[in-house]
Amino acid sequence: MEVKANLARIQAGLQPGVTLVAVSKTQPDQAVLEAYEAGQRDFGENRVQDLKGKAERLPSDIRWHMIGHIQTNKIKDFIGFVHLVHGVDREKVLKVLNDEAAKVGRTVDALLQVHIAEEDSKFGFDAQEARALFAPAALAAYPHVRICGLMGMATFTDDRAQIQREFAGLKALYDEGAALNPHWHVLSMGMSGDYPLAIDAGSTHVRVGSAIFGARNY
Repeated sequence: MEVKANLARIQAGLQPGVTLVAVSKTQPDQAVLEAYEAGQRDFGENRVQDLKGKAERLPSDIRWHMIGHIQTNKIKDFIGFVHLVHGVDREKVLKVLNDEAAKVGRTVDALLQVHIAEEDSKFGFDAQEARALFAPAALAAYPHVRICGLMGMATFTDDRAQIQREFAGLKALYDEGAALNPHWHVLSMGMSGDYPLAIDAGSTHVRVGSAIFGARNY
């Protein structure tokens, strides 16, 4: 497994200020450690059980990103250590994140997930629903959640123009929110197949798995 070489190749192509989140879902601990030993510190998981287990077994300075669809009854299992929650796709998640973060005495960083793809399988707020949460007053009910920006996933397609449109639309929406929230600093979009297009559109965080680790181990 040429994890180190893959990481070096991808990092060399990133613009300054872009954070690479290595998507380690389905990967064994050894693969994560290989990336860690190559200097990678940000890792993303989409299953709470795997996220919790790896956080317990692997180095404590890893920054864990929850990138999957969130089941609210499992938030308590990662709230104490998660670095960034990418997939806040409905207000119920905001409420439970806030309640569970309050119990452990922390404020958790999170992103609003916006549905930008022309696919029914993707989760997230639509643009109008997201805008309703942009005003700081709208988030006052969730003092233990710090919304830092937006996340989105483009349509899985070979149509580069469509992907570019979707990313550009999310960047425009992010700019609207950032104008109201000067502390916003994260726009999470782009995966193994489209992250260069996402970076060109203004992404600050790209979530890359197979381009680093190879095919997923289902």
